[in-house]
Amino acid sequence: MSERRREPAERRERFETDSQIEVARLYTPEDLSPKEGGELPFPLGKGPGVRSWEGSSERLGFPGEYPFTRGIYPTMYRGRLWTMRQYAGFGSAEETNARYKYLISQGQTGLSVAFDLPTQMGYDSDHPRALGEVGKAGVAISSLRDFEILFDGIALDRVSVSMTINATAAILFAMHIALAERQSVVNAGLSGTTQNDILKEYIARKTYIFPPEFSMRLVTDIIAYCAERFPRWNPISISGYHMREAGATAAQEIAFALANGIEYVSAVRARGLNVDQFASQLSFFFSCDCNFLEEIAKFRAARRLWANIMKERLGAQKKESLMLRFHTQTGGSTLTAQQPLNNIIRTTLQALAAVLGGTQSLHTNSYDEALALPTEEAVRIALRTQQIVAEESGAADTIDPLGGSYYLEWLTNRLEEEARKYIQKIVELGGMRKAIEMGFVQREIEESAYRKQREIEEQKRLIVGVNIFTSDEHQPPKILKIAPEVIEKQIARLHEVRRTRDGSKVREALERLRAAARTDENLMPAILDAVKAYATVGEICDVFRAEFGEYRERVALG
Repeated sequence: MSERRREPAERRERFETDSQIEVARLYTPEDLSPKEGGELPFPLGKGPGVRSWEGSSERLGFPGEYPFTRGIYPTMYRGRLWTMRQYAGFGSAEETNARYKYLISQGQTGLSVAFDLPTQMGYDSDHPRALGEVGKAGVAISSLRDFEILFDGIALDRVSVSMTINATAAILFAMHIALAERQSVVNAGLSGTTQNDILKEYIARKTYIFPPEFSMRLVTDIIAYCAERFPRWNPISISGYHMREAGATAAQEIAFALANGIEYVSAVRARGLNVDQFASQLSFFFSCDCNFLEEIAKFRAARRLWANIMKERLGAQKKESLMLRFHTQTGGSTLTAQQPLNNIIRTTLQALAAVLGGTQSLHTNSYDEALALPTEEAVRIALRTQQIVAEESGAADTIDPLGGSYYLEWLTNRLEEEARKYIQKIVELGGMRKAIEMGFVQREIEESAYRKQREIEEQKRLIVGVNIFTSDEHQPPKILKIAPEVIEKQIARLHEVRRTRDGSKVREALERLRAAARTDENLMPAILDAVKAYATVGEICDVFRAEFGEYRERVALG
C-alpha cells in the first residue's frame, strides 16, 4: 500500500471556494458593512441590500417571507421534513417497479424515475440506435404498457413522482396522466414533477432531439396545460444540477439556472398567461457539492435572487410566485471510483448542506454510482443517510440554524453578487437562448471544468483517494448488471403491444397529432390521445421529427 500526502493546509497561499471566491481567515460584522465605492449591483431590479449588520434583517427576513433567504415556509422542517426522493430506474419496468416498492418499504417518501437513453432520445427499445443502451442508464419505456407495469401496485394519489425527462417529457407526462385516469385519480390529486428543462440540454446534458423553437413550444405547452388542469404538478424543474456536473461553479449554477428560468417565464407570458397563473408551479433542481458552507450559501442566495427577479423584473405579485422551491441531488461528479466507500462520507456532508440550505426534496447518491447503477444495498445506505440526518442530527430542529454567521452571510451576498453579474451579461447578450446560441454559457462552463481538472492534476484541489491518501489496494464492490434476458423481455413486450393494439386508432391519433403540430394549439391533448391508443414514444417523436427536424449542434472551430 502507498500513500501520497501534502503539506498542512495552513501553508496554502490562498484559500478559496469552488467559485474562486477568496476566503479570509476570519469574518466579523465589518464584513457585512458597506464597502468603499457603494452598494452591491442590482441591475435586474431594485432588491433589498445589506448595508450594515444592524440593518441586515430586511435582506435576511424571516422564513416564509420575502425575500425568503431563510426558507420559503414559516415552519420549514418543524412542520414537515423534506421529501426523500431517491432517483431510480434500470432494466425493464418490472425490475424498476420492484426497486420502487423496496424503497417505499424502507421509508422513501417520493419516487424519482430515471429513464434510459433511448427513451430520453425518442427511440423505441427495438430501434437500431437503441442497441446496447436499453435499460442501462434508466428504465426502458416505449409505450403506455411499460408505464402501467412501472407503477403497478403504486397509487399515484399517495406518492409524488418526479421524472427526469426532457425532450420527450410531454409524452411521458401524458402516460402518467393516462395511468392516473385509470386509477381514478382526479387532476388535483396528481402531484410530482417533469424535469422538462430543455435549455440546459443544449448547454450541458445534450439529450435534445428537436430544434430549440419547437422544443420551447413543448415546454410551454406543458406549463400552460398544468396551470389549467394540474395544480399540484410541477411542469418543469429548472436544472442547475447538470451544468454543475459539466463543470460549472456554484455561482454559475445559480446564474445559469435562474437565467433559464427567466427565459421560460418570458416564453409562457408571451403565450398570454399572467405570471401568477403558473409561477407557483415552477421548481428548480440543484447539485450539492463538497464545499459545505458555499453550498449552503448558494441555496440561500438563489432563493433570494429568484424572489427579487420574479418581483422586480417579471412582475409577479403573489407570494407563492416568488418562492424558489427546489430539489437537491448530491454531487454525482464528486463520486470517485477509487475507494468508493469514501463516497458515503461525501454524500453525508452534501446531504447535510442541502438540509441546512432549506431544500424541499433530496436525492442522496449511492456510493457505487461511479462504477455502475446502484445495488440495493448501496441504495439503502443512501436512503439511510437522509433518515439519519433527519432523525438523529438535529439539523432539522430549527430553521436556518447557520443564519447570522458572519461568514455565511458574507458568502451568501458574494454568491448573489457573482450570479447577478452573469445574469446581467446574459441579458445584455439578448437572453439565455441567444447566449446559448453564441456559445457563451457553454464556454464559461468548459473553462471552469478545465480549471478544476488542472487543479486536481496539479494537487491544488485535493480529492481523497484520488490525488491524496491513495492506496494500491483495489477491491471493487459488487455492481449491478443488467441481464440480457431483461432487454429481450422488454423488446418482446413492445412487439406484443404493436401486434395487439388497434392499428387504425393509432394511425388516426398520430394523424391528429400531426395536424395539431401544424397549428399553434397546445399539443398535450393530442399527445395524450396518442398515448392512450398505445402509440409508442418513437412513433410520436417521429411525427415531430418529420415536421420540425432534428437539432444538430454547431461545432466551434479554433
